[in-house]
Amino acid sequence: MSADHTEQRAGSALPPYDPVASGQELARIGHHQRQAIEGRSLVFRALAAAGVGHEQADAIVAQVEAGAVAGAHAWISESSAPHGSDARFEDGWHEGVRDVARLLLRIADNTATTGRGLAASHALFLNPVQRQPAPAPQDTPKETAPAPALDPAAVLAAAERCPWALAPPAERHWPDGSFLDTALSAVRPEEQAGYAERLQAFAVQHRTRLEDLLRAYGPGSTPASHGRYALVGQPETLVILERMETAPFLLRGTWDDEEEEIYLDDLEFAWGPHTRLSRRP
Repeated sequence: MSADHTEQRAGSALPPYDPVASGQELARIGHHQRQAIEGRSLVFRALAAAGVGHEQADAIVAQVEAGAVAGAHAWISESSAPHGSDARFEDGWHEGVRDVARLLLRIADNTATTGRGLAASHALFLNPVQRQPAPAPQDTPKETAPAPALDPAAVLAAAERCPWALAPPAERHWPDGSFLDTALSAVRPEEQAGYAERLQAFAVQHRTRLEDLLRAYGPGSTPASHGRYALVGQPETLVILERMETAPFLLRGTWDDEEEEIYLDDLEFAWGPHTRLSRRP
């Protein structure tokens, strides 16, 4: 092999995986997501103050968010392989660009047509707090425990009404709710009102996919016999999957702080979400 060809291949090589850099990237993504949540909340409040209805507010925010994804699509589509790359590397580069561009287009399309009900949920979340009068000083208890944002029992009950997503109780690996707190902590404030109903709607929408998941990876399957995919069939896993589709970066950031990654990595691999955050091939 010539020296020129060796140098060309070296110039085309991708940098090695850096766990520190990867962690920093996830932290930056999480920061942008938190800012987006705060910004969306501000927009909903401003639109409500201007007399804009919930449906129109949802449409406006969805259009802006879809436009941001479309901008990323344009930027990716115009990218090119590093200068001096060989033909095979360029072919692989452009194939990857096309795959990412198609994925971004689907995300833009979905963003423009989904997300309905967020403005109403946001209003329901804020209004009870705003309407509640401040208690008189003598009526204020010395210590008041904050009410939970979501009722885990209600969420589990909603999941149990979707048997096509669940293994029989005797075949489950943990008592109900073992991972529920971690999953629910990835439900954003504006999504909490009516979340149990939206969870059931998600299960109905993905019924065939959930049935396939349970059959292929659930208790009694060949993969499960090797001690993997332990979350498949658990009721709280319905919440994890819904979050995996709706807020994957937020879920991953929350999970990394609380639970072992292998459980989420296995579930992510079996479910095959559009946005895959694990390093598993």
